[in-house]
Amino acid sequence: MVSSSSDRSSNPIRSLLGFGFWMQGFRCFPWLAVNFFLKDGLNVDPSTLQLLQNSTNLPMVGKPLYGVISDAVYISGQHRLPYIAIGAFLQAVSWLAIAILSQSNISVFTISLYLLLSNLGASLAEVANDAIVAETAKQPTTSSKNAKSSSGELQSFVWMAGSAGGVLGNLLGGYAIDRFSPRSMFLFFGFLVTLQFFITISVRESSLQLPRRSNVGMKKQLSELSAALRKPEIAYSVAWFAASYAIIPALTGTMFFYQIQYLKIPSSVLGISKVVGQAGMLLWGVIYNSRLKSISPGRLISAIQAMMAIFMFSDVLFVKGFYREMGLPDSLYVVVFSGLLEVMFFFKILPFSVFIAKVCPPGCEGSLLAFVMSAIALALIVSGYLGVALVSYTGVTADDFSMFPLALLIQAACTLLPLYWSYLIPDDVKTKTSKKKE
Repeated sequence: MVSSSSDRSSNPIRSLLGFGFWMQGFRCFPWLAVNFFLKDGLNVDPSTLQLLQNSTNLPMVGKPLYGVISDAVYISGQHRLPYIAIGAFLQAVSWLAIAILSQSNISVFTISLYLLLSNLGASLAEVANDAIVAETAKQPTTSSKNAKSSSGELQSFVWMAGSAGGVLGNLLGGYAIDRFSPRSMFLFFGFLVTLQFFITISVRESSLQLPRRSNVGMKKQLSELSAALRKPEIAYSVAWFAASYAIIPALTGTMFFYQIQYLKIPSSVLGISKVVGQAGMLLWGVIYNSRLKSISPGRLISAIQAMMAIFMFSDVLFVKGFYREMGLPDSLYVVVFSGLLEVMFFFKILPFSVFIAKVCPPGCEGSLLAFVMSAIALALIVSGYLGVALVSYTGVTADDFSMFPLALLIQAACTLLPLYWSYLIPDDVKTKTSKKKE
């Protein structure tokens, strides 16, 4: 059904999604403090830091289950907003607990449990938000011209909202980390997600004007998800996309130690670097929506993959001191190049999510989008564990970075490998979907 302009103006969906994705982006604020809390407060080494960073993301792997539940199980007649509210509540409990607990009660084990709980809450909220985006994006518009112009528009909007949250989160985080304790930052974010909880429960899902669908039950929902995953254009694409992350050994924890402990880069500079990265994500959303939507997802994602490898080869030169000898300050490189590389991993998600929304069968938007995000989360965890193994193999420690260039070189080479199988993502998605409609 087509909504009138007055209906759209009274529909809070954009405000709700904008705030929800903004909160997802702002999660970098407490997580920046987590890195320093683990390094300085609990004295963990680079490998342990990276192991914790990735292990606490394990709840993200359960997204398909959360997606099926949100598609099939209604709470008070609603199947999206209650899960966003539950997710916000779990995050509030975890961050407030970390902030309030005494130092004697905080250990690597206890903080890991609370971070796992926080990511469980974030996963529930993200699954519900993604499902709302997918459902709304599939609704018909008044004309084919409007349909064409709106393709990917909502995805770009929420992408930019998340990026804006990331920009502000990193900007405030870089400022706050030198002036406030990590616990104060945890407390602030805990109050913020508490606010999200109360805002969410104050909205009725019926006001979002989502497509009406019957409650088919979990068994039927799992059957529909299974049928969707058997479609070649979905199965091959998701497999390649997840593998393109999993095959790259992540060295984020080691790079963090190298920049902070070895190069003595100020924490404020690191915060600015992350701001630049998030600003790059925001700009990417604008550019994609205005210029790149017509480019086939396979070609665009392959180009981003190649660009990631180039930036990683640049990191090899950076660690070997090549740019320093040319007169480029280390801090400037960290701000610009390191900031952009960190978020470039996620540039691929926007065109891929638009592609998946187009080929997703009606009725399992939440389940399929959750499965995709889960595959990415699992791939990133595997990537992190491979990074720990690579650091151990090359002998890089907190006091010895002599073999770090070799580790970065191996990482860059692994990034190029998925390009050989990029044909698994179909080029002509529009033709496939239009034929189905006919």
